[in-house]
Amino acid sequence: MAHATAISSKAHSGFGARFAGFVEMLQARHARRKVYKQTYAELAALSNRDLADLGLARSEISRIAWQAANEN
Repeated sequence: MAHATAISSKAHSGFGARFAGFVEMLQARHARRKVYKQTYAELAALSNRDLADLGLARSEISRIAWQAANEN
């Protein structure tokens, strides 16, 4: 009976580790999405002239926001 309990607890610790990794992945994804949305909103709020002063075109906003969120 002790052997069965030891095997059972190992299975739960493996599941717990996988679940913790899953939660961590979701949190990282949420953080990246938050950075993307904030960057996109801030750049989209600028006028075309302000974007041009920064050397950007409005069509680049999505790419720049993605880079800000996904490249460290």
